[in-house]
Amino acid sequence: MKTNCKILTTLFMLTIFFGCSSSSNKLNESDTSAIMKADIDFCEYSKKEGFYKAFLKYADEGIIKLSDGSYPMVGKKEVEKLYGDKSGTKELIWAPVYGEVAQSGELGYTWGQWHFTDRDTTYYGKYFTVWKKQENGSWKVALDGGNSTPPPKK
Repeated sequence: MKTNCKILTTLFMLTIFFGCSSSSNKLNESDTSAIMKADIDFCEYSKKEGFYKAFLKYADEGIIKLSDGSYPMVGKKEVEKLYGDKSGTKELIWAPVYGEVAQSGELGYTWGQWHFTDRDTTYYGKYFTVWKKQENGSWKVALDGGNSTPPPKK
Protein backbone atom coordinates (compact mmCIF):
# COMPACT_ATOMS: atom_id res chain seq x y z
CA MET A 1 0.00 0.00 0.00
CA LYS A 2 2.82 2.44 0.91
CA THR A 3 4.54 1.66 -2.42
CA ASN A 4 1.36 2.49 -4.37
CA CYS A 5 1.10 5.82 -2.51
CA LYS A 6 4.71 6.63 -3.33
CA ILE A 7 4.19 5.77 -6.98
CA LEU A 8 1.00 7.83 -7.18
CA THR A 9 2.65 10.74 -5.37
CA THR A 10 5.64 10.58 -7.73
CA LEU A 11 3.38 10.43 -10.81
CA PHE A 12 1.33 13.33 -9.47
CA MET A 13 4.46 15.45 -8.88
CA LEU A 14 5.85 14.63 -12.33
CA THR A 15 2.51 15.55 -13.93
CA ILE A 16 2.52 18.89 -12.14
CA PHE A 17 6.18 19.54 -12.95
CA PHE A 18 5.94 18.74 -16.65
CA GLY A 19 2.52 20.35 -16.97
CA CYS A 20 3.81 23.63 -15.52
CA SER A 21 6.98 23.41 -17.55
CA SER A 22 5.17 23.07 -20.88
CA SER A 23 2.72 25.86 -20.12
CA SER A 24 5.56 28.22 -19.18
CA ASN A 25 7.29 27.36 -22.48
CA LYS A 26 4.10 28.30 -24.35
CA LEU A 27 3.99 31.59 -22.43
CA ASN A 28 7.64 32.20 -23.30
CA GLU A 29 7.01 31.49 -27.01
CA SER A 30 4.00 33.80 -27.01
CA ASP A 31 5.94 36.59 -25.30
CA THR A 32 8.91 36.09 -27.61
CA SER A 33 6.60 36.52 -30.60
CA ALA A 34 5.18 39.62 -28.92
CA ILE A 35 8.58 41.31 -28.48
CA MET A 36 9.62 40.41 -32.03
CA LYS A 37 6.38 42.05 -33.23
CA ALA A 38 6.95 45.06 -30.94
CA ASP A 39 10.42 45.49 -32.45
CA ILE A 40 9.03 45.35 -36.00
CA ASP A 41 6.18 47.73 -35.11
CA PHE A 42 8.74 50.11 -33.55
CA CYS A 43 10.65 50.23 -36.84
CA GLU A 44 7.49 50.66 -38.92
CA TYR A 45 6.40 53.58 -36.74
CA SER A 46 9.89 55.07 -37.07
CA LYS A 47 9.66 54.91 -40.88
CA LYS A 48 6.36 56.85 -40.74
CA GLU A 49 6.92 59.33 -37.90
CA GLY A 50 10.70 59.49 -37.52
CA PHE A 51 13.10 57.77 -35.14
CA TYR A 52 12.85 60.22 -32.22
CA LYS A 53 9.06 60.11 -32.03
CA ALA A 54 9.11 56.32 -32.33
CA PHE A 55 11.76 55.98 -29.66
CA LEU A 56 9.75 58.10 -27.22
CA LYS A 57 6.58 56.14 -27.98
CA TYR A 58 8.25 52.77 -27.30
CA ALA A 59 10.48 53.85 -24.37
CA ASP A 60 9.88 52.59 -20.82
CA GLU A 61 9.99 55.29 -18.12
CA GLY A 62 13.35 53.93 -16.91
CA ILE A 63 14.90 53.60 -20.39
CA ILE A 64 18.67 53.52 -20.76
CA LYS A 65 19.90 54.56 -24.22
CA LEU A 66 23.48 53.70 -25.10
CA SER A 67 24.62 55.63 -28.16
CA ASP A 68 28.00 55.57 -29.87
CA GLY A 69 30.16 58.54 -28.95
CA SER A 70 28.00 59.84 -26.11
CA TYR A 71 27.19 59.18 -22.48
CA PRO A 72 24.23 56.96 -21.63
CA MET A 73 20.85 58.64 -21.39
CA VAL A 74 18.96 57.36 -18.34
CA GLY A 75 15.22 57.83 -17.97
CA LYS A 76 12.53 58.81 -20.44
CA LYS A 77 12.57 62.43 -19.23
CA GLU A 78 16.28 62.67 -20.16
CA VAL A 79 15.55 61.25 -23.62
CA GLU A 80 12.65 63.69 -24.04
CA LYS A 81 15.00 66.62 -23.28
CA LEU A 82 17.27 65.59 -26.14
CA TYR A 83 14.70 64.37 -28.66
CA GLY A 84 11.91 66.80 -27.73
CA ASP A 85 9.43 67.35 -30.53
CA LYS A 86 11.92 66.43 -33.26
CA SER A 87 10.83 63.68 -35.60
CA GLY A 88 14.30 62.38 -36.44
CA THR A 89 15.34 60.39 -39.45
CA LYS A 90 13.01 58.07 -41.32
CA GLU A 91 15.92 56.40 -43.11
CA LEU A 92 17.06 54.25 -40.18
CA ILE A 93 15.67 50.78 -40.85
CA TRP A 94 16.14 47.72 -38.68
CA ALA A 95 14.87 44.18 -38.32
CA PRO A 96 15.18 41.74 -35.45
CA VAL A 97 17.12 38.55 -36.08
CA TYR A 98 16.43 36.86 -32.75
CA GLY A 99 14.54 37.44 -29.54
CA GLU A 100 13.98 35.68 -26.26
CA VAL A 101 11.91 36.29 -23.11
CA ALA A 102 12.88 35.32 -19.58
CA GLN A 103 10.87 32.52 -18.03
CA SER A 104 9.34 35.05 -15.61
CA GLY A 105 7.79 36.81 -18.63
CA GLU A 106 8.87 40.24 -17.36
CA LEU A 107 11.94 40.95 -19.52
CA GLY A 108 13.12 39.95 -22.94
CA TYR A 109 15.57 41.02 -25.61
CA THR A 110 15.85 41.29 -29.35
CA TRP A 111 18.88 41.87 -31.49
CA GLY A 112 19.16 42.52 -35.16
CA GLN A 113 20.69 44.50 -37.97
CA TRP A 114 20.13 48.07 -39.09
CA HIS A 115 21.05 50.25 -42.01
CA PHE A 116 20.90 53.99 -42.49
CA THR A 117 21.00 55.74 -45.84
CA ASP A 118 22.28 59.32 -45.92
CA ARG A 119 22.28 60.89 -49.39
CA ASP A 120 24.86 58.74 -51.20
CA THR A 121 26.16 56.55 -48.35
CA THR A 122 24.62 53.60 -46.54
CA TYR A 123 25.81 52.69 -43.06
CA TYR A 124 25.29 49.30 -41.43
CA GLY A 125 25.24 47.95 -37.92
CA LYS A 126 23.70 45.69 -35.34
CA TYR A 127 21.62 46.50 -32.29
CA PHE A 128 20.22 45.02 -29.11
CA THR A 129 17.08 46.00 -27.27
CA VAL A 130 15.96 44.84 -23.83
CA TRP A 131 12.17 44.89 -23.51
CA LYS A 132 10.16 45.25 -20.29
CA LYS A 133 6.59 44.04 -20.05
CA GLN A 134 4.20 46.76 -18.88
CA GLU A 135 1.22 46.33 -16.55
CA ASN A 136 -1.14 46.50 -19.55
CA GLY A 137 0.73 43.63 -21.27
CA SER A 138 2.51 45.79 -23.86
CA TRP A 139 6.30 45.80 -24.23
CA LYS A 140 8.48 48.90 -23.88
CA VAL A 141 12.21 49.44 -24.47
CA ALA A 142 14.19 49.31 -21.21
CA LEU A 143 17.72 49.30 -22.68
CA ASP A 144 18.85 50.03 -26.23
CA GLY A 145 22.21 50.16 -27.95
CA GLY A 146 24.14 49.14 -31.01
CA ASN A 147 27.21 49.68 -33.12
CA SER A 148 28.40 50.07 -36.69
CA THR A 149 29.56 47.15 -38.82
CA PRO A 150 31.03 46.71 -42.28
CA PRO A 151 28.53 46.25 -45.11
CA PRO A 152 26.99 42.76 -45.38
CA LYS A 153 29.00 40.17 -47.27
CA LYS A 154 27.76 39.54 -50.79
